[in-house]
Amino acid sequence: MAHNQQVFLDNRPQGEASASNFKLVPGETPPLADGQVLVRHHFLSLDPYMRGRMNDAKSYAVPQPLGQVMQGGTAGEVVESRSPKFQPGDKVVGMGGWQEYSVVNVDQPGALRKVDTTYVPLSHYLGAVGMPGVTAWYGLVKIIEPKAGQTVVVSAASGAVGSAFGALAKARGCRAIGIAGGADKCRYVKEELGFDASIDYKQHKDAVSLSKALKDAAPDGVDGYFENVGGMVMDAVMLRMNAFSRLALCGMIAGYDGQPIPMAYPQLILTNRMKIQGFIVSEHMEVWPEALKELGTLVGTGKLRPRESVVQGIQSAPEAFLGLLKGRNFGKQLVKLG
Repeated sequence: MAHNQQVFLDNRPQGEASASNFKLVPGETPPLADGQVLVRHHFLSLDPYMRGRMNDAKSYAVPQPLGQVMQGGTAGEVVESRSPKFQPGDKVVGMGGWQEYSVVNVDQPGALRKVDTTYVPLSHYLGAVGMPGVTAWYGLVKIIEPKAGQTVVVSAASGAVGSAFGALAKARGCRAIGIAGGADKCRYVKEELGFDASIDYKQHKDAVSLSKALKDAAPDGVDGYFENVGGMVMDAVMLRMNAFSRLALCGMIAGYDGQPIPMAYPQLILTNRMKIQGFIVSEHMEVWPEALKELGTLVGTGKLRPRESVVQGIQSAPEAFLGLLKGRNFGKQLVKLG
């Protein structure tokens, strides 16, 4: 048995989430049964979708139960095994949640996956070569379906999803434009991630102003848009969308506190005969092997250089998560354990 600190969702947010919604709980891991392994987590993944699950409201995922470990992606190593499929020392990723250890039933489909850390660091399997990367891949390849020479845009471009989107778009011969917040993030988007242009939304007071900046960056309009944010940013890009453009709707972080997110120009959907499709990447597991292979190659060859924000210790998870919702992270937000 291992001493195991865990973070529970203690109560649901009323409006904006706060640290008081969470509770740090000490515990012990139970003895293993046949077919189980004990995983020591080295990294916890913090992701915007978790905010929506904190609400007890209809959504694409069931609400996070109160009084239980916050659910989320983890990367670590097997320290004890009662299954022939895994050996101690195996590097693995799964959904172990906000805790230092997890006991996993390995026969449950998708519960645990071995990863190779020869060329790709373990932490990247929670970002560029994990769920966020596959999210970018699916939205671009299956919904936007770009042709070489077309212009594509992504909001939150310096984050885990946006950075992967840029590399994938450039590999397909597209003009890639990233929208991010702040001069440092915009510089990273253009200089390190290789986007053709980056736009700082914080320099614009409204959608019309932001749209004018986008017009300068995309004089031929926008053929595909990957949406993570909603609100003013979405309105601004909508004004630049071309006829028969495609919009992959992945996140609406502007509305995660439960407020409505009005759309200023819905008539453009009709005017431009736009295809808008929302998606949840966990519903498309069939594409993961193909997507992960391409993403792993991009990272391994240095064509995708993802950045990470890392905090230390399980007790840091709530504040780091709240910072993520405010855009304080730079790249993929992780918690490092042990």
